[in-house]
Amino acid sequence: MKDKNLKIKEAGDTKQTFLVTGGAGFIGSALCNALIRQGNRVINIDNFNDFYDPKIKKQNVAPLEQHENYHLYKADIRDQDVIDEIFKTHPVDVVIHLAAMAGVRPSITMPAVYEAVNVQGTINLLNAMHQYGVKHMVFASSSSIYGNSKRIPFREDDPLERVISPYAATKKSAEEFCYVFHHLFDLNIVALRFFTVYGPGQRPDLAIHKFTRMILNGEPIPFFGDGTTMRDYAYIDDIVQGVIHAAGFVQQKQPVFEIINLSGNKPVTLSEMVQQIEKATGKKAVLNRLPMQPGDVVLTYADITKAQKLLDFKPETPFEKGIDNFVHWYRTIHNL
Repeated sequence: MKDKNLKIKEAGDTKQTFLVTGGAGFIGSALCNALIRQGNRVINIDNFNDFYDPKIKKQNVAPLEQHENYHLYKADIRDQDVIDEIFKTHPVDVVIHLAAMAGVRPSITMPAVYEAVNVQGTINLLNAMHQYGVKHMVFASSSSIYGNSKRIPFREDDPLERVISPYAATKKSAEEFCYVFHHLFDLNIVALRFFTVYGPGQRPDLAIHKFTRMILNGEPIPFFGDGTTMRDYAYIDDIVQGVIHAAGFVQQKQPVFEIINLSGNKPVTLSEMVQQIEKATGKKAVLNRLPMQPGDVVLTYADITKAQKLLDFKPETPFEKGIDNFVHWYRTIHNL
């Protein structure tokens, strides 16, 4: 429960140095831009891997690279020596750890790679924080951890007994290591369980981006199941504000360890999502109907009561508006 006299501290209230891992990605680059606009210093660590076209990440960070308060390291969080050197070189106030191998379906065929990046990479950062006296972390976890939970909406204290993908297993394990380092070394950590994040700049492999591209090109879209599966979508601007509030919150009370859901708090069916893209694009989708995929969950739906209390989190962008914004962005960058 939040202390009624405790003011939510914005990360930019005073000039601070943030180490952001995965800061060239969709969420990371939006976050780095917001932190820089607030007058903070940002150290971005990203390995620009080829999970999707690295050119997109380079475009994401290009506007920041000339800024005096921004420093980019092309580095891999699996490399402890490199991580140690970065911590040794830069005084860091808060680590915002977004870097990860993403995607449920690819994790099924590459579980060892996902473990190495998502678990060992997290341990490397925690080790460096302990060694160099950095006390505060915001860790990006995932709604995938809930699996096919029978309790709706998903709450942070739900038992995690139905993890159904390697990706989810690595995020669950990384959360556990965050708690261990909190317990042993008094690190202050907030783990944010992101639900499906979308909006301008979204990764090209994710459904909203992929469906928009295919619908505009007149291509059949892969439509898994009967259309009743549901996702609790979170708009990028809302997520960035949630992360910034978490970065302020984690510095207020010590020691602290919290797990907090961040979502739009309004599940949307697959059919409704497609219909909204059709409306925004003005084109009818051609459906390639396929069976449900292994590792996919039927429903995600967050209880965000804790985020509202601790972070003053208020998702402000309705799904319809968010889709309109995304389609407008997509048309603009592709000159459509």
